[in-house]
Amino acid sequence: MLDPAEDQAAGLRRLFRRAPPTVVALYATGRQRAHLAVETAHRIAGRAERVLLLDEAPGEEGLSEVLGLPPGADLLGVLGGRVGPGALLQRVPGLLGRVPASAAALALPLLDDDRRECLVDALRSLLRHAGFVLIHAARGSAEDPSPFVYAAPRRLVVAEASRSGATEAYQAIKQLAAAGAGSLHVTVARAHSRAEARDFFHSLEELVARHVGVPLAWLGELERDDLAGGLAESAAEASPRHTELAFLRRLAALGRARPRQHAERRP
Repeated sequence: MLDPAEDQAAGLRRLFRRAPPTVVALYATGRQRAHLAVETAHRIAGRAERVLLLDEAPGEEGLSEVLGLPPGADLLGVLGGRVGPGALLQRVPGLLGRVPASAAALALPLLDDDRRECLVDALRSLLRHAGFVLIHAARGSAEDPSPFVYAAPRRLVVAEASRSGATEAYQAIKQLAAAGAGSLHVTVARAHSRAEARDFFHSLEELVARHVGVPLAWLGELERDDLAGGLAESAAEASPRHTELAFLRRLAALGRARPRQHAERRP
């Protein structure tokens, strides 16, 4: 979706960094990913302001079923004036609501400047009412992050304390790092004790440090800790090296992308 040599997320990045809400890209891992994503939203909403779910995960990976909602009209529908952004918001008890955005995430890099600005304006309208925005992404999309994920100032991996949770969390972190992601936060879910949660995180942290080389910011346990407070901190406070590492990874990604593009142009 995202061409690192042509940053189509620039408008979104400016919006997300100056908007009042805290914007976080969310990857849930383990056996019940959708349930963990919704539980994360409610945990954050219980400690902070209202939470908007921008759901870019397609089909069965989305959150409509677990929330008991119809699939709903996509954010892309604001183009052409067919529907206003407020009409897209699906109300969820305890949260601000959900906005489907899988089609918008796919289409954004292909839009011309006017249509892209129209989409950003619709988002700006929705963000005014939120304290937190969680961009719910499909786990498999981490290898090629959407402009929404790429532009978000924070990226949170909710890792279930299980074998599948650890494997999927590691894969998502590795893919996000390769795509040039900056701040990476981790919270552990479904651990039987505080000690088990910490051991799980430290094992994941050591694996990532050895094979990926990026730092992880520990947010604690999903069921017990203040996720909102940790996410609201600046990325620099969470880890002073995040900005430097993100810059270097972007340079590496550009270096990999350009030779492929040149090779494709050869007869």
